[in-house]
Amino acid sequence: MKIKPINKKLKLYGFNNLTKTLSFNLYDICYTLSPEHQKEYIEYIDEEYNADRLVSILTDVAKIIGANVLNVANQDYDPQGASVTMLVAENEVLHEQPVNVVDNESPGPSSEAVVGHLDKSHITVHTYPESHPYKGISTFRADIDVSTCGQISPLKALNYLITSFEPDIAIIDYRVRGFTRDVNGKKYYIDHKINSIQNYMTGKTRELYQMIDVNIYQENIFHTKMILKEFDLDHYLFGTAKKELPPAERKKIKQRIKKEMLEIYYGKNMPTVRG
Repeated sequence: MKIKPINKKLKLYGFNNLTKTLSFNLYDICYTLSPEHQKEYIEYIDEEYNADRLVSILTDVAKIIGANVLNVANQDYDPQGASVTMLVAENEVLHEQPVNVVDNESPGPSSEAVVGHLDKSHITVHTYPESHPYKGISTFRADIDVSTCGQISPLKALNYLITSFEPDIAIIDYRVRGFTRDVNGKKYYIDHKINSIQNYMTGKTRELYQMIDVNIYQENIFHTKMILKEFDLDHYLFGTAKKELPPAERKKIKQRIKKEMLEIYYGKNMPTVRG
């Protein structure tokens, strides 16, 4: 089912009251052979994604979606993890001003090239480093919410966030809530075209991942899950290299990592993956 976009010349009665929320969980999976390496991985993640770095990323997000930053609160936690909350606001929308809608499904910039402007509502990120008690697996999760009210949409920040975190797995939700009125009083429940969250990522990004969509078009709810297609054991090992391990050990570790990734991707526990 395709959504027919609203005419870009639509004139609103007062403020655009639509709320657009982009929420996702980003996962990084790692395997450590010793408790010492596990501790080093958690320390590495805590440093790589500390509160100051996250503030920098969210500031870029605000620029991309066109929002003015009003306030920033950030905190690093002991023993691990960090949170950032950023309040953003859109410039005043004048009576009968044409809507500046997202008129096509196209990716925003990557993390290598950030351009744009700022404006609206709130952006938050919380990080959750954790580890398996005895099987060597460590997981880093970042939960991000970009919520805007009015003309601007968080979708243009999606590609930047994916390329900034380079996750092994991403679970993404986008929803448009509420309604806004035109000058004749007619209600609109969405003000831009969208068929799939995937269309807001570059082809280069999409090629890296296996993706599944579950969309409820009539409710303006869109859901996409992503998992890396290619599996290179060296990508997941921390503190050691694949060539240092005997074949039997490599196979066992590969099975454990794949099982962990598939359980996160499908949201349920499952048998060990063979091969």
